Amino acid sequence: MQLQEILYSQGFGTRRVCAGLIQQGWVQADLGQGPGVCTDPLAEVAVHEGWRFTVQGTDWPYHEKAYVLLHKPAGTECSQKPSTWPSIYTLLPSPLRMRPQKAAVQGVQAIGRLDQDTTGLLLLTDDGQFIHRMSSPRHHVPKVYEVTVADPLTDAMVARLLAGVVLNDDPQPVKAAACERVHDLHLRLTLTEGKYHQVKRMLAAVGNRVTALHRSRIGDLCLPEDMAPGHWRWLTADELQGLRAKR
Repeated sequence: MQLQEILYSQGFGTRRVCAGLIQQGWVQADLGQGPGVCTDPLAEVAVHEGWRFTVQGTDWPYHEKAYVLLHKPAGTECSQKPSTWPSIYTLLPSPLRMRPQKAAVQGVQAIGRLDQDTTGLLLLTDDGQFIHRMSSPRHHVPKVYEVTVADPLTDAMVARLLAGVVLNDDPQPVKAAACERVHDLHLRLTLTEGKYHQVKRMLAAVGNRVTALHRSRIGDLCLPEDMAPGHWRWLTADELQGLRAKR
């Protein structure tokens, strides 16, 4: 694969821009004879997943497709064109946002959305099939939410959430896959489908109100405890394999 094509595929600009970066000596990589400055855009590279290069001092791993974990902070929107709050995409480096289009996906896209006041685990990718795999209700991927409520939780509320409640726009009851009362004002709720404002509406249906909402897990993947809000990282191969595993 030509070096300029590698940079282009990773979101470092158009092919012309990538060729210019290389010709101007802004790219360092190991082309087989040890790391060093590369000035030939057409240099052939035996590239592999995780192969690293540097552009203008930024170290970057090659990934054929991008799979990213983000700790979404409050006060951000999961939209490319936010209406009121800053976009989550401003938290990502430019190459992730500028990766060339694959199928209908330009750059990385969030898999599902979290409300502006909801925090926690968010996955992003430019792999359209993975987006479908993770978001389709047919696959029943569990998502765990830490829910803080206004009024003390009762056994009856928990029982109703497990049995199913009817939301305003759907005659079919929706129910939690699991529901644990951590303490009087903290509920751990597991869902396998995603409807608009579902957690808030489910709690309202049992006579309570959500005051804070945080997604802590998707499938077997937990949000790392040491990851600060607004930070991101690549998914590991093991994490990706776990998310792709059939359920």
